Amino acid sequence: MKTVSDREVVERMRLENPWWESPHQIDGIRRRLPRREYFDLFFPYVTTTDPRRALILMGPRRVGKTVILHQSIQKLIDEGTNPTSICYLDLQTPLYSGISLERLLHLAQDALGHDKRRLLYVFFDEVQYFPEWEVHLKNLVDLNADVKFVASGSAAAALRLKSNESGAGRFTDFLLPPVTFYEYLKLLGKDEAITVQHDSDSRSTIVWRATDELNRHFFDYLNAGGYPEAIFSETVRSDPGRYIRSDIVEKVLMKDLPSLYGIHDIQELNSLFTMLAYNTGSEVSLDALSKNAGVAKNTIKRYMEYLESAFLIMLVHRIDRSAKRFKRVNYFKVYLTNPCIRSALFAPLGPDDEAAGSLVETGVFAQWFHSAHRQLYYARWDSGAGEVDLVQLSQENLKPQWAVEVKWSDAHVTDMAKLKSLGKFLGAHPECTATATTRTANSVLDLEQRQVQLIPSAVYCYYVGWNIIGMKRDSLIGVSLLSKEH
Repeated sequence: MKTVSDREVVERMRLENPWWESPHQIDGIRRRLPRREYFDLFFPYVTTTDPRRALILMGPRRVGKTVILHQSIQKLIDEGTNPTSICYLDLQTPLYSGISLERLLHLAQDALGHDKRRLLYVFFDEVQYFPEWEVHLKNLVDLNADVKFVASGSAAAALRLKSNESGAGRFTDFLLPPVTFYEYLKLLGKDEAITVQHDSDSRSTIVWRATDELNRHFFDYLNAGGYPEAIFSETVRSDPGRYIRSDIVEKVLMKDLPSLYGIHDIQELNSLFTMLAYNTGSEVSLDALSKNAGVAKNTIKRYMEYLESAFLIMLVHRIDRSAKRFKRVNYFKVYLTNPCIRSALFAPLGPDDEAAGSLVETGVFAQWFHSAHRQLYYARWDSGAGEVDLVQLSQENLKPQWAVEVKWSDAHVTDMAKLKSLGKFLGAHPECTATATTRTANSVLDLEQRQVQLIPSAVYCYYVGWNIIGMKRDSLIGVSLLSKEH
């Protein structure tokens, strides 16, 4: 039986790396796509060579990982990197099957006539398709001081598990989340609908136009805006449900290596996820899930771990009114990491639908998904008589810093009884600030002798995305100043 020759492999590499022959020819479509706000956060890690680590780009399917790799390659070239010092390999390519990462690297180095005095950038896309990739990549990092490795993949559960197990000290993980509402408006060219202005004393003020217009954009985002292709592709926009179901959800549940978590009954996993997606934002327990599904609690727990590691769901744990965490995790809330998954699995929701409030609450939590320092909880006490949707605990003393009550209504502007639980929680925590979201209202409310900021949910989501991006940029000051070689 014939085997693939080295010449054929190198020819395939040349097809995937057109800049070896023509310096500015990355894929035309990817080159024309606007950059996500995360590009400027990601690129400094690409060029950082000290400490010597591989960069692992992970995140849900179809959030733009391959695009950000190609945009990074173009920026390297634009900034003066020799195009023959950049190698991109799509490891889904059947031709590469059975060839080790080490062998692929050596073939690329030989084809390029690589001078070890010059830094070589190697991009492994969809690295999870290679068995024990994490062991081989760690060895490559250790043995090749002249190579900067960047790897990405869509099998997020596998990437996170293997990166944590084998890549300690050799891998830097970078999470690319679904599109935030802040990014959505910028990518769509609708960011004039809302802006953040800076006062002379460096305080930030949010300014927006007609709230009705902003809310239309907001619900378009909640129903279909979490993926870049749903923003730019007319085909995807015409039927986002079919696209998201077939190309994202089904592939994650059926093809992205759930066996790593001891999962063999894919239908059970799919049924659990469908139920959680429909009830996004609801409080659940392992006991109730096990009873309803007729599945053992340990099995349910494995399913939940997989779904969370695959970046499909986010678990939020419970505290009581005094902000104490429970020793036994009996109850928790489950949110989709991307609200448009719910609409894709069932049907798009309108702002007046009964489930609109849960979708909005999911959208709020989705903005926090990309925060690296989140200590987010929900508070619930007195058998559910008191509840606050979102509480941030201080990392230093575990005391509440701020609390948010998510509402898709303006009723509590005049009926403060609807914020009774928030008032009781604030009464127990004098240092905690508070916000309550609304549908359209924007004001300050006096609640139990405390001030509560009322802000439209769409504005709140925009501001969270904008603010977290800003904090991440600030944390990159040291990274961007590190030396790089071309």
